[in-house]
Amino acid sequence: MSDLCREDLMRALPYARRYARALTGLQSSGDHLVAESLRDMLAGGTTPEDVRLAFYAQVTRRFNGMLPPQSGPQELSGKQRQLLLLTSLEEVRVEDAAPIVALSVPEAAQSLAAAREHLRNAAATDVLIIEDEPIIAMDIEELVRGCGHRVVGVAASESEAVEIATRTRPGLILADINLGIGGDGTKAVARIMLHHRAPVIFVTAYPERLLTGTSSEPAFVITKPFEPVTLAIATYQAVTGGLRLG
Repeated sequence: MSDLCREDLMRALPYARRYARALTGLQSSGDHLVAESLRDMLAGGTTPEDVRLAFYAQVTRRFNGMLPPQSGPQELSGKQRQLLLLTSLEEVRVEDAAPIVALSVPEAAQSLAAAREHLRNAAATDVLIIEDEPIIAMDIEELVRGCGHRVVGVAASESEAVEIATRTRPGLILADINLGIGGDGTKAVARIMLHHRAPVIFVTAYPERLLTGTSSEPAFVITKPFEPVTLAIATYQAVTGGLRLG
């Protein structure tokens, strides 16, 4: 594989991590999946036309090969979750996402439409928003309510976030990283997790800075600004725990 392609792989790596973590629901299993996929791609020795799409495809193939057999009916199939994450979280066109999940474009479009309809009827949860910018916080609150969830509090600082979480025990935390003079969103979440476990979605304008594969990073990251469907999909994956590997 050429040096140029290696550079392209490194640029695509944070986004492959985001996709894999959201798919599995855990940083550890998502990063392991990406590491194995990266080895496969380096061993292949060819330069794909679109490295980022090829990385998503390799992660998906390896993930599907490691999934345990599913028993009973599922609210969303694995392919539907993959399509949702690829088209909304990763902003891949449905025409490019279809071959990644081994569907024709019409099949993928139909499956995606059904999955998005299911999201509109998904079970609600209590959400704590950690965001220091009042206007952004109001916009996020409106999006959260539009997804059918209940907002139990909006915190502008670390201390306020911990206080609200202790009092309300939210089912989901939606946190900005930089709280200005109010502190750090990751530190606020770490303090909350000492006493209350809940899935967390981090919101940032620079997702690649949070997806380096270090020891403690979020499993769910969405990029500012984001569309309502992106929030709905990330919320669904976070609350349901993704599709866990065996």
